[in-house]
Amino acid sequence: MSNNFVRGLCLAAVLFAHTLAAAAPSAPPALRLDAAIPVGPQVKVGKLANGLTWYVQRNARPERKLELRLVVKAGSILEDEDQRGLAHFVEHMAFNGSTHFRKHELVSYLQSIGVGFGADLNAYTSFDETVYVLPIPTDQPQNVAKAFQVLEDWAHGVRFDPEAIEKERGIVLEELRLGKGASDRMGKQIYPKIFNGSKYAERLPIGREEVLRNFKPEALKRFYRDWYRPDLMAVVVVGDIDPARAENLIKTHFSRLKNPAQPRPRDYAAIPARPDTEALVVLDHEASGNSVLIRYPLQPVREAGTIGAYREELVQLLFGAMLNGRLQALAQQPEPPYLAANSALGKLTPRYHSYNASAALGPRGAAPALAALVQENERARQHGFGAQELERAKKNLMRNYEQAWNERAKSDSATYAAEYIRNFLQHEAIPGIDTEYRYVRELVPGISLDEMNAYARRTIPADSGKLVLYTGVDKPGAPTGAQLLAAVSEAAREQVQPYDDKAVAARLMDKPPSPGAIVAERQDKALGLTHLTLSNGVKVILKPTDFLNDQVMLSAARFGGQSLFGDQDILNARFANAIVASMGVKDFTPLDMRKILAGKAAGVTVGLGSYTDLVAGASGASDVETMLQLLWLKFSSVRRDEDLFRAYVGKQAELARNQSGQPGKRFGDAVVSALYNGHPRAPRSLEADDYAKIDLDRSIDIFRQRFSSAKDLTFIVVGSFDAAAIRPLLATYLGSLPTPDIPVAYRDVGLRPAKGVIKREVRSGLEQKSTISLNFTGAAEFSETEQLRLAAVIEVINLRLIEVLREQMALIYGGGASGALSKIPYGNYSIGISLPTGPEHVDKVLAATFAEIRRLQEQGPGAADLDKVKSNWIQNHRRSLRENGYWVANLQAALTEGTDPASILDVERQVQALSAQDVQAAARRYFDTENYVQVVLNPERPAAAHVAASAAGE
Repeated sequence: MSNNFVRGLCLAAVLFAHTLAAAAPSAPPALRLDAAIPVGPQVKVGKLANGLTWYVQRNARPERKLELRLVVKAGSILEDEDQRGLAHFVEHMAFNGSTHFRKHELVSYLQSIGVGFGADLNAYTSFDETVYVLPIPTDQPQNVAKAFQVLEDWAHGVRFDPEAIEKERGIVLEELRLGKGASDRMGKQIYPKIFNGSKYAERLPIGREEVLRNFKPEALKRFYRDWYRPDLMAVVVVGDIDPARAENLIKTHFSRLKNPAQPRPRDYAAIPARPDTEALVVLDHEASGNSVLIRYPLQPVREAGTIGAYREELVQLLFGAMLNGRLQALAQQPEPPYLAANSALGKLTPRYHSYNASAALGPRGAAPALAALVQENERARQHGFGAQELERAKKNLMRNYEQAWNERAKSDSATYAAEYIRNFLQHEAIPGIDTEYRYVRELVPGISLDEMNAYARRTIPADSGKLVLYTGVDKPGAPTGAQLLAAVSEAAREQVQPYDDKAVAARLMDKPPSPGAIVAERQDKALGLTHLTLSNGVKVILKPTDFLNDQVMLSAARFGGQSLFGDQDILNARFANAIVASMGVKDFTPLDMRKILAGKAAGVTVGLGSYTDLVAGASGASDVETMLQLLWLKFSSVRRDEDLFRAYVGKQAELARNQSGQPGKRFGDAVVSALYNGHPRAPRSLEADDYAKIDLDRSIDIFRQRFSSAKDLTFIVVGSFDAAAIRPLLATYLGSLPTPDIPVAYRDVGLRPAKGVIKREVRSGLEQKSTISLNFTGAAEFSETEQLRLAAVIEVINLRLIEVLREQMALIYGGGASGALSKIPYGNYSIGISLPTGPEHVDKVLAATFAEIRRLQEQGPGAADLDKVKSNWIQNHRRSLRENGYWVANLQAALTEGTDPASILDVERQVQALSAQDVQAAARRYFDTENYVQVVLNPERPAAAHVAASAAGE
């Protein structure tokens, strides 16, 4: 149901002051907790005679778009011993030839109508399900009809051509290789304990390498025959389509599917209970950090499907918010017991859940973290929560549901499709947001503090068998299993006192500042913009929209940023905004701010970019004033707090320390070093010792130098606001910002990429895996036309790299190119290509990549490839024109780069005018094979040495 959707909302918001009046004549009857939750009127659910389930909903966002899903209740858990990894392999084969589509024909056709492979068209395989994702533009009726044919072919028409299987074998093995590393090695030790020795530990979807290398095609076909059958399938259709037509297409294409005469039973693997307490320590030299987990006994999930069960979920959400709020507060101490922590009831699989407590460890190690986890859980179990904690949690929860309800007619089709997938797989109720919002408004006010505290007592285990897990970097000082258990036991014996929930102010500001005034105004009717000038010189661009009902976005930028400070100050400048934010606002700590903003959907960030000062904000429609207050306070003063500064810097240093042994970190450092020759402004990652060089007072001074004045700022405000109602707020909060004279131009700090051909190798990592990095850089004249041409070069080369390196040569699983054309601090371009592969393939990948670059330079793009790029761009642009963030980004770019904002309305013409000759010329210009940096990450040991070391147990 939608509470999963609601959990994903980033901003908290406001509690409605009243509930539905049950006594009113028009009010619906009072809720009965034992009543079943109905299927909402927004969706039609049906079942064919062969058992296939279907869902159909008409939805207008995005326009002219249809989201299709084929859901199969079959995943890796159902594999036979000779099939380990083949559920996932079947998913791959669905794109490699079927009854109506030859190999590559399907992907090529979908790309030709604007559907991107990977970004749009995709699929995934998990333990218990496989899901195919197919978004389709509905401009042409034949596209829709053909899309249903694709879904049908996936359901029962995959070909399994032997040649295609062999080709795909290499691609899947590269995917397997890509996942190797510390997490994979540690996971193989952890999963048997996490899953209590059940079959889940032996059926990871990627499978076993020996099976993938040696399986016979019949084993693959057997999985498809056994489990791809209509009684285990659902078809989900959401989007811009007539529901009657969708239902007819489902029946036409899927009624013909037949179940096997003797179907194998679709059983779900049981996970046995853990009766005893035990500890496990798993270490790896390449681990990314240290953490602890306390997993309490697993319990079967009860899917009651009643309003009472829904109410229990609301109680669970409130409980999690309050308890984790306490854990977050501990992380802000000067010497916190951990970097971050969480405690909640969570699902291990759709059918089992358990109570868990976990923490990412800081420099103090495991013992204080375990003590804090155990004692905070025990504090909540013994003493419960406070009335103010519950009130704040209710406000946040209610505002989240309010936002979802406000957007009920403007939620994306993909969001609804995901909800119906969960209904099919996990029996999640789908009453619709209208019904859910009614439930929440009636149920939440009646949830009492006594009830919450009773829930805490029965949910937090008092004394039971548990798994205590430590994962971390293999270095001296790691705890033993006995030490972990002793730490947990000692913490459990400590007496805990009731939680001290300190009161804070009820509002951010006692009174508004003395307002400024709007002194000038002009309209841009073509773009729907209002330009305002305020009495302090600050400018505002307003664009009210109806894209969403409860979203307002704000942005501002001016030149300056870190460039105005010397090399000796680069660390202080780079971290000034993060440090200031970590200490709070005005007289309020970040913890205080969370309390004050309970029930508000508003946030603001400010900071120094390399060459610009940046402001960004977002709020709900009813919380614009709160967003503007936050912004005003950012410019008014800085809260200095040495304890919180030390906590922030200590956390960052520990994260850097933990990452120091990772191959990816060493590789990234080598790329930056090769590109910029050790320049102090190079965007390198920091070492742990670097953080000790940051000076609190100098960082504050730098921040104040840039953000004590709003001079030369133009604030862009886009979203669901009333243009008349927002004007006095703008005059009050933006018109009163101080605007003393400060520098508003950037300084060219001389950061330039290296010239010539530079090649380096990095040897790091235990696994036999490599990554190739190619970077092409140089000076270039900036224009919007050239931006488009460079972007086309990158899109075309990505199509070719996937086609050649993956589909034809099976040398990579993923990877590709990205790039940009910039105006600041000088006209320049950059193209980066990243290609993960095997060390034995590096030379072949490099040769094939440069061959494709030469082909593009000498022959230009193929007409089909260029058409695919154009179709995808146009589809994305049409969708983005109905998104607030797209308008904010384009308007901000126009101000920063000095381009015409009206070009946003001319994108389709510009795209259609792009010729093959334009792209070919750009490829010659930007792929300068006499000027690039090549860095290759190879494993520490060559393959032969790696095999020998493995055999010796090293």
